[in-house]
Parts: sequence; structure tokens; C-alpha cells
Amino acid sequence: MSEGQSSARAPAGTRAPVGRPLLSLTLASMMDEVHAHSGAVYLLSPDRPVLEMAVMAGLPRAFAAPWERVALSAPIPVADAVRDRRLVWVGGEEEMARRYPRIAVVLPYPFALAALPVATATRAYGAVFVTWPGTRPQELSDWERDHMAAACDRLAVRLERAAEQSLPLADEPDLLAAPLVGGTAGTLGSVEAARMVARLPYGLCSLDVHGRVGFANAAAADLLDVPVGRLLGTHLWASVPWLNDPVYEDRYRAALFSQHVTSFVALRPPSDWLSFRLYPSTTGLSVRISRARAVTEMNRAAPQPGRAGARLVTISQVLDLAGALTEAVGVQDVVQLVADEVAPAVGSQGLVVLGSRAGRLQVLGHRGYPDPRVVERYDGMPLSEPTPGSQVLRTGVPAFFESRADVERLYPSLVSLSDFSAWAYLPLIASGRPVGTCVLSYTSPHHFATEERAVLTSLAGLIAQALERAVLYDAKHRLAHGLQEALLPHTLPSLAGIEAAARYLPATQGMEIGGDFYDLVPTQGMAAAVIGDVQGHNVTAAGLMGQVRTAVRAYTAVGQAPEDVMRSTNRLLLDLGAELFASCLYLRLDPARGRAVMSRAGHPPPLLRRPDGRVRVLDLAGGPLLGIDGSASYPSTEVDFSPGSVLVLYTDGLVESPGTDFEVALADLGRRLTDLGDLPMDELADALVQHGADVGGRPDDVAVLLLRALPTG
Repeated sequence: MSEGQSSARAPAGTRAPVGRPLLSLTLASMMDEVHAHSGAVYLLSPDRPVLEMAVMAGLPRAFAAPWERVALSAPIPVADAVRDRRLVWVGGEEEMARRYPRIAVVLPYPFALAALPVATATRAYGAVFVTWPGTRPQELSDWERDHMAAACDRLAVRLERAAEQSLPLADEPDLLAAPLVGGTAGTLGSVEAARMVARLPYGLCSLDVHGRVGFANAAAADLLDVPVGRLLGTHLWASVPWLNDPVYEDRYRAALFSQHVTSFVALRPPSDWLSFRLYPSTTGLSVRISRARAVTEMNRAAPQPGRAGARLVTISQVLDLAGALTEAVGVQDVVQLVADEVAPAVGSQGLVVLGSRAGRLQVLGHRGYPDPRVVERYDGMPLSEPTPGSQVLRTGVPAFFESRADVERLYPSLVSLSDFSAWAYLPLIASGRPVGTCVLSYTSPHHFATEERAVLTSLAGLIAQALERAVLYDAKHRLAHGLQEALLPHTLPSLAGIEAAARYLPATQGMEIGGDFYDLVPTQGMAAAVIGDVQGHNVTAAGLMGQVRTAVRAYTAVGQAPEDVMRSTNRLLLDLGAELFASCLYLRLDPARGRAVMSRAGHPPPLLRRPDGRVRVLDLAGGPLLGIDGSASYPSTEVDFSPGSVLVLYTDGLVESPGTDFEVALADLGRRLTDLGDLPMDELADALVQHGADVGGRPDDVAVLLLRALPTG
């Protein structure tokens, strides 16, 4: 293996490695029997769920660079084959774009692929994939299936034996075509053949599978304006500066992958057009070069030197777009990212993203339309209406309209189409179902070539996955905030002798819902305040929090003392059997007497700012967390709460963060309370919460309840 360690490897030096190139021989034999033209063997890493490419055959490893290491959870054929222990068959370009858009967007060429697991009944060792040109039949024969499966089974048994005997696998080189043969005569087989080629009026050159020039005749050197000596052994697009364009390199890759003859024309500065025709085989390419006089004559408006022409989306762009899409959180993030990065990359000037709700179209977002009413009138339209957007969303089949006339012919009832002249309606399919439609709009008529359609369809697959995640996130976000708002007080009651303010901030990690709660309850001549934190950041924690808050209110209403409220709540948690714990701090406030009685269950100590500005940490006696011990007691403590005093009740999210000492954070909170304690209560609450909010994200919820004693009478 060239990189990584396989699960069948033993530590270096323990035993002599397996003698024969086991992986290479298996792969070569399989490819030969089923007439495949490329393939690779992956081995499962011993210490993590990752497949690592051990050997590749038929094509340069650079072609598969994005997939040299594949997470076992990735939506890639070899990973699916290992996870599901089955053969994965992809019959062609369109099926690849539909099922595996990440691959199709990087390799938008007509080819078929089969991936199989290398596994015994008890252990998976890796996977194999092989590919064929797009000309092969769409279906895999039973004989081919059986032969490849048997070969993989035999390889798995050999890997198992090697592992049992602690025999490491030796590094094996990739299987490519024969190396370049120096000299014209050696390349073509005879001196006379070389002389014949030299007399031809058009250029000929030979490229190996890496794209390096192995032969070039004098006519080729003359047309390219580069001496033969500078061409041999180099990449054609590296030795000829004006061929250094991803579009031309893509033609070479397309020819090798599809094994189809491909061609292109290129401008040799300042004004000569050359025609290139590529004839592929499994060992490389033969390239015929001639003058494209017809193009030169008719293309008076040819691009000027230095002006970039249209090009397909490159691999680096795809990887950037895929990475950016994984970072999109909400639906509007996806719309903005597609507008900013995807649409410009494919030459589109307008964008609409459609979804559906209750059988009707939903406009999720749009960009590039000067008059938004052109788009927004489709919002709420029944999916049964004859429009391209609803048709594509219903069927999952893309639609391409190269001119306004194409749309008007198929959808005559469609009126205003804005100022755009061409459209690509792409179904956004995730988890096997349409989740929306991406509409790319072009200001001028636009021809959608086959390969461009494949690229756009593949990009739509990436967008669909991001949109599906974003829709779920937005729904979860609404649920979390709605549930949290329902469980926490909407407002705090106005109480004689007490001024109060509260704040709640959800954690930014997880579901943005948690078990932190607070409440302020009026009682006869007094008031009760409570703050607590149920373990967890999910719906279960939030639901239990609601029950605890309701129970505290009920026990307060019947007049229980603080220590009794805590004992009753503790027993309730144990009776509910939720297996979650809760911290809690309960106070009975008597503004008339200027006193407060508190009971604490494993909760951070409150802070008291005296009227003179000094701050004290009330390290009260207390009991364990609620929900642990049914016989636990929670002693109460009485403290001074004279007019001008401020009590700060908080949950641990305000003072605890990774890498921060609790005592240091608590002292810092006390200093801020000393400095800011005279502010109005709402301003003080905002200042304390904002200072405590971690700019890198909150790992825990934050709840704060502030109470200020006012003069009575």
C-alpha cells in the first residue's frame, strides 16, 4: 500500500510480508475477466472507520484523489458496499448523478461502476471497485456478478489468513500502462513507420495515461510551436502554455474514463484555431492535431487572448462548494450560498429555490430577480398547476429550457417569465425523495450540453442534501424555541418591594433547548423565587424541567417551607423515573422584613450585592442534586435582603466553560456585579449575560434571575 495501514497488516518486523502482490494480482485478474478498464482496492483501516486506497489500476491515482481515503459513513459506492455487504452497481452517467452526485460532479463522464465488499462472514477487510466505458450494456450480467463476488471472497479469505499469521502486506505499486519508450522508432515499432508518420501533413502525438507525451511528429511540433524535445516526457498542457486550461485537460480525462473519441478546438495566439481529436485506449491516447480553418473563418467574435472562456466546474470548485454547503445551517444560508458560489460557477444570473408544503409550492428564496413579484406569485401555488417548477418537484426529473420559446411551447399558459431567456430546473433529491427544485436562470439563450447537464444535476444533489439538513434544522430550531418559550415564564410578575429581571440563552451546541429554568411566584405577603438546571440539552430535559417548575409552583401554593419544597420535588423526580438529575435553588422572600430564606440542591451559590456595593458569595448549606437520594434533606438558610440589596441567581452556564476555573469565573462575576450593580435591572441582566456568553459558542444553557429589594411603605 502506498498510504495508510490495512486491517490485515501486522507491526513492521514481526513476520516477512506476503510474498506475491496479492491485491494487484486479484485486481488485474478481475479486470481482465470482466473487461473493465480501471479499478482499485481499498482496505479498511484497523483503528478507525476509514477505507484507504491500496492499489489502483488502469488510470492515474490522481483521478481518484478526492476518494483516496473514504469514511465508512460516506455516500460513496465502496463505502456502501462495505456497510451493506453487497454489490453496488451504477450503470451510467445519469444514474451516477442521481445516486452519487459527489462523484458525478467531479467525473461527469459516461462510465459504469461496480463496487463489492471484501469480507468474510465475520469481518470486513475492504472493498474493490472496477469501471467500464459508457458503451457497455446498462445491466451487469449474472456471470459478471458471480465472478467478481467470488474473486472478492477469495481475497477476503487470503487477507484473513495473512492476519491470523501476522503477515503484513507488502507495498504494491499501482497498475498503469507501460512506461514511455524513448525514441520515435521504438514508439512506433519501426523506422519506416516513423518516416511515414513524419510525412503526414497533420500532427500526431501519443500520451500515456498520465497525459505525458511519448511521441510527437514534426507537424505536431510545428502546429504547437514547441520543439519535439521540449514535448517528450511532459504533460501536453504544461509544455504548451495556451493549452493550460482545465477545459482541455477535462477532454483528456473524459477520453480515458469513457474510452470514447473526444475532441476540442483551441485558440493558438494570436488568431489560429487548432483542432484536437483524442483516440483513447487502456494504455493511453493518440492525438491528431490539425488546423481548424472553418472555425477561424467563421468565429470573428472569438475570445481575445487573456480572456477566460466558459469552463466546466473544476474539482477544486466542487470541493469548495461541497465544503461550504456542509457549513450551511438554515434554509436561507443554503439559498445565499448557492446564489453566491454555485450560480456564478455555472454562469447563471438568477436563482430560485422552491420547496413544497401541504401540496403547494413554497418559494424558499430567490436572487437576481429585479422584480420579486415575478417569483413570489408562485408561493402557495398548487403542485397540480402546470408549471416547470411544480412538474420537476413532483417527478424528480430535471428540465432544461434553452430559450424562451422552449418554455412557451411546453407551458403556453405561463405568462410573465421576467427578463431571463434560459432556465435549468433541477430536482433537489435527498434520501430518495424530492425536497425541492433549484431554478437557475440565464439572461441569454443557453445551450445545455450533456456534460453540463450532468454537472448541474450532480450539484443539485449536493444542494439537496444541504437543503434537507437545513429544513430539519429550521424545524428543530422553531420547535426548540417554541417549547422553551412555552415552558419558561413569558413575563415576571410585579411584586411589592421587589424588582426583578431574568434572561435565558440556549446552548449553541446540540438542539438549542435545555433544562435550565427560573420562576418568580407571588405568595401571601411574600414571594418565592426558584432557579434550576435539569441535566441535558434535549426535549426530555426540557419536558422534565417543565414538570419540576410546575411542581415547585404547586408546593409553593400550598405553603410548604423552602426545605419541604426541595424534599417534595426530589421525591417527585425519583417517582417519575426519568433518570435525570437536577440542581435547584429555592428562595422565600420577605421584603417587609428584609429577609430571604434559601434552600439549595447542588446548585451554584448565589451572589448578594449589599447596598454599599460589596458582593458576597452565599455558600449556603444544602443537599445533593434532586433525583438521586429519596431520603436527602435540604436545610434552609436565612440571609439579609434589606432594601438596595441585589441577589443574583444563575445556572452554571454563566460561569463554567472549558478551560476556565470555576472559582476564578465566580470571582470575575462578583467584580462585575460590584461595578455594574447600580444599573437598572434589565441593563444589569443584559450586561451579565453578554459578558458570560462565550464568543466561540455556548456549550451550556445560561439562565439568570436578578432580584433587587426596594424600600417598602
